[in-house]
Amino acid sequence: MSRSHNNEINNSTRSIYICYVICILWSYCCNLVASVSVTENQSAQRYLPNVALGDEQLKQMIKGVGAADANWRQRAKPEVTDVKTELAKLNTTYVYQNDWPANDVKLGAVTAVSLDGAGHVVIFHRVDRIWNSITFNNSHVYQERNKGPIKQNTVLGLEPETGKVLYEWGKNFFYMPHGLTIDPEENVWVTDVALHQVFKFPPRGVGGQPLLSLGTAFQPGAGKRKFCKPTAVAVLNNGDFFVADGYCNSRIVKYSKEGEQILVWGQNSFSGYSYDVSPVNFFAIPHALTLVPELELLCAADRENGRVQCFYSNNGSFHSQYHNPLIGDRLFSMAYTPSAGGQLVIVNGPTGELGISPQHYNEVHGFVMSMRTSKLISKFGPNNLEFQNPHDVAVTADGNAIYVAELNPMRIHKFVHKSLAKPMSLSVQKMSSGESETSVMTASTSSTRHHPSGKAILVASLMLLFAGSTFVLALIMARRRKRGCLPFGTHSRRHAWEKSEGFKLGGLLDRNGFEKLDQNASDEEQEQQETTTLSQQYA
Repeated sequence: MSRSHNNEINNSTRSIYICYVICILWSYCCNLVASVSVTENQSAQRYLPNVALGDEQLKQMIKGVGAADANWRQRAKPEVTDVKTELAKLNTTYVYQNDWPANDVKLGAVTAVSLDGAGHVVIFHRVDRIWNSITFNNSHVYQERNKGPIKQNTVLGLEPETGKVLYEWGKNFFYMPHGLTIDPEENVWVTDVALHQVFKFPPRGVGGQPLLSLGTAFQPGAGKRKFCKPTAVAVLNNGDFFVADGYCNSRIVKYSKEGEQILVWGQNSFSGYSYDVSPVNFFAIPHALTLVPELELLCAADRENGRVQCFYSNNGSFHSQYHNPLIGDRLFSMAYTPSAGGQLVIVNGPTGELGISPQHYNEVHGFVMSMRTSKLISKFGPNNLEFQNPHDVAVTADGNAIYVAELNPMRIHKFVHKSLAKPMSLSVQKMSSGESETSVMTASTSSTRHHPSGKAILVASLMLLFAGSTFVLALIMARRRKRGCLPFGTHSRRHAWEKSEGFKLGGLLDRNGFEKLDQNASDEEQEQQETTTLSQQYA
């Protein structure tokens, strides 16, 4: 009797110890999750105020000193912004057009969008080409020339109301399309990052041959006659034009109408050591260009620095920069509209941060920013949700319509200002509501799949730990019941559902036990994840 009593005491002590350990682990994980949640909303200061440069700084820039070596002025860090909360407060002033473009428009990755003089939406897409980790070597030389040029038309002109294809051209010429713009004379300017070239075509590409070609085919470089993955073009009314050059050289080059180089400025902020604050005139991929005619400015999307830099178009001197913590650290494109006193329409991109605890909270949206106040006015996205991989944006002069080119999913989006949006019938509203719920589930799954946060990983680990601990404790309890004793010195009590065989975990399941997992579906999902992740990295 004494031995049985001692066994009960020992077993009770073990049970208490196990429960105590579980409670400690639970408390620790909860505190860790809370700390990660705070970390995700922190935002480090990365940008300089618009201050004049001193003589010493100008000397450093002239000498070509790397961004990490220059002694740039800095200011005190601002208060931490709760990005998630502030994003939720932003108004939505544009309505998504679900039925645009027409269903028969088949597209590859859409890299650029512009508007011609008649208001047609002109897009540039890659058809079947994908830019991945093996497309270029370490010297930026294109590795898939054996595929030949894209055999289908890469430039499409869409009717603005219905999205139907009005005209198309550009087959058997391009290898990896990137930027497209239409000048005041309706000429079409495009860039090809595989060819490392810039082309000027006649209106609607008539004849299929360029009027002007710059750069040397398949030969990257940094001299007067070479580019390295040029990204975009902007053209002045007098015919002078600018090229954003681009992924490697991180510079802007100004040319005369005849193609003679006039001016070059910009340095690569990736050179040297990592630098938290991005000095003016330094770029981490100038990815898109837009003109502000009223102020005679050229503005560039400084992609990996998450900002817009604006320069005087006559001499390339710095004018201003625009950034907001809600946009984040990656800004892919922007377009200017003179409406409402001058606005920038911006699209950001998925965060490039890796690890279980990314420093910045990120949502992928379109944003409208006032150039007068530098404040965000509103946000927009498909069905008021997020984009996945937006690459370029265009806006009408009156600001009533916005078009967004997206790499993956491969499509072109249209948004109309809410003051002009047509009211929907009740049946259409119900259908859109159902589509929105489905989109929410899809977007949530996609977001978790592509960008798992540290909080999500810790919560999953916590659930597994708790489930495992509970399972072990249940087994101990079951064995003790079978022996006729319970923890904490109490006597065994049998209930109607326990019977003489004791507790069996299998009784909680059906007789067939667990269902067999569908491993084929799991493999397909993993393959899709890997493909989408690669497409985000190479744009």
